[in-house]
Amino acid sequence: MHFRHRAAALAIAALFHHSSQAAADEAAVIVSATRFAEADSRVPANISVITREDIRNTPALDLPGVLRNAAGVDVRALYGSLGVDASVDLRGFGDTATSNTLILIDGQRLNPIDMGSINWSAIPLESIQRIEIIRGAGSILYGDRASGGVINIITDKSGRPRAAVTATAGSFGHRGLDAHAAAGNDKGYFNLFAHHAETNGWRRNSQQDQQALSGRAGFYLGAGEVFVDWAAYQDSSGLPGYLTRAAWRADPRASASPDDWQKRDGYRLRPGVKLPLTDALTLEAEASSERQDHHADYVSFGSRSDRRKDMLSFTPRLRWRHGFGGLASETVFGLDHYDGDVDARYTTAPRQSAEQTSTAAYFQNTTSLTEAWAVTLGGRSQRMAQSAHQDAYAPWFSPAMDGSATRRRNAWDLGASYNGGHWRAYGKIGTTFRFANTDELFGFNPLTGNPAFAGDLRPQHGRIGEIGGSASLGPVQARAALYRMRLKDEIGYDDAVGTNVNFDPTRRQGLEAELDWRIAERLKARLAYAYTDAEFRSGPYEGKRMPLVPRDKLTLQLTWDAGRAGSYSAAVNRVGSRRYGGDFSNVRGTLAGYTTLDLQAAWNLKPWTVTARLLNALDKRYAPYAGYSPWIVDHYYYPADGRSVHLSARYDFR
Repeated sequence: MHFRHRAAALAIAALFHHSSQAAADEAAVIVSATRFAEADSRVPANISVITREDIRNTPALDLPGVLRNAAGVDVRALYGSLGVDASVDLRGFGDTATSNTLILIDGQRLNPIDMGSINWSAIPLESIQRIEIIRGAGSILYGDRASGGVINIITDKSGRPRAAVTATAGSFGHRGLDAHAAAGNDKGYFNLFAHHAETNGWRRNSQQDQQALSGRAGFYLGAGEVFVDWAAYQDSSGLPGYLTRAAWRADPRASASPDDWQKRDGYRLRPGVKLPLTDALTLEAEASSERQDHHADYVSFGSRSDRRKDMLSFTPRLRWRHGFGGLASETVFGLDHYDGDVDARYTTAPRQSAEQTSTAAYFQNTTSLTEAWAVTLGGRSQRMAQSAHQDAYAPWFSPAMDGSATRRRNAWDLGASYNGGHWRAYGKIGTTFRFANTDELFGFNPLTGNPAFAGDLRPQHGRIGEIGGSASLGPVQARAALYRMRLKDEIGYDDAVGTNVNFDPTRRQGLEAELDWRIAERLKARLAYAYTDAEFRSGPYEGKRMPLVPRDKLTLQLTWDAGRAGSYSAAVNRVGSRRYGGDFSNVRGTLAGYTTLDLQAAWNLKPWTVTARLLNALDKRYAPYAGYSPWIVDHYYYPADGRSVHLSARYDFR
């Protein structure tokens, strides 16, 4: 009853404190909840859009830092301020966030097929036009790994002639250089972005550097377009390791592994086409190739590893505006094909390799029953074929392992939306799923201790229900959603048995609310709040909270445009207490919550723009990630950076 009363009260408050411009703005924003780049306010989903202006007004140096200010987005970085290894969690998945929150760039998947992190290095902030956060199950349009939601990063494709260079310097040896250029005409366009950043790090052995080149070129074919997206990147970082509880209290800047380090490099290439076939039928299709090489030197363990990942994909789709008995109706049909493999070699462990091929067909229909009412129906069928191999340690010690499995899952959803002009409401029900990633395929036989293929690891699946809406009244805009997700066979790692398992049934429910208030012509506030209740609903952990999931997360940001005197922003981010990673029994205490304050000031001195940032202004000592390990019989912590100051100067060429 406590959750219902609290959530309902907050939802009602959020819905009745909205702005008259909000509904119009929401309808005008181009969203990708249909996998076609057109505005559609009929889609029953909780969608937030982070604009280019929002990014510039947010005190953050990297993309994960921008995302952490959105409602219900929990960001956890292990090392450093560049976000190289940050994970992003929607709707409370904790350790498996990267396998349940799908990250896209212009609709292309960035999640690797293993448990690796997202390649944030290849996405400089200056290249982003907007970010679309689609909370809740995105399994119909996007399939596997979208149970928590989808974050689609839309890059700038305008071709508007421009060029700029930005230099940054800051605490702990931070240095950065960014450059971009673009041009276009009625025949085509191009965009080019270059990025470099490096830091000595706050902790010992937490130095990082990253470089990236990315761009897009397109040629118009009447009302259509052919294009190619590309990116090449490289980053490296020290690996200072975790700190035990005693070490964390004594010196959070210490390193447990002062000589460990890693580096990775890779590329992605994606040609595509957008082509109106008739007035009612439009084709869009992309083919992509992606590669990443990762090397790590674990001096503290006397071990080295080399991992190579390759991914090919083909994603054609059709949008058909066909009408339905005199009603306005359109249907999207699509195919998704992904083919990937991983090869990992170690100096102190046997070689491992894995392959997976995913093929899916999906549709989504939206029909307007009246000018205000619309219904949406969608379905997806996906087939995942996976295989894994591990060499033998030695014939007398442990045999080789080989295995393969083919899994299939279907999903559906049904939703309705009502657009009342200055307000909007929606509701939906549906299903979601995810398959094991390739790292989760490697298990062991509990009787013999020999390596074993995790062929009995079933796909995660479940149901979700959601209601929400948005409204507008004068200078205030807001949206809110209430949801409940019930999962079976959730996939995760259980320290108690030392392997990946299918958990007993789990439940997630909560509230997400956002409010934008233009207090005065030059002063505006943004409030984002999420309440997340994630726990087991049966089995030995019944009633226990999921580790690393805060029940409360709150962000408040104020932005003041003082005209010639500059613009100023302050962002307060509050993350509530969490259970330690791995503590499914909830017996190891709670990881303390934390509150941070970030400040920014910018002065437009055309053609120069000077920006100053003060991050973690109160020098808060906290750990975004921490756990308990039965192997070391202790808690372990990954400390966040302390206070830092950064100054940027940008020159716009005219």
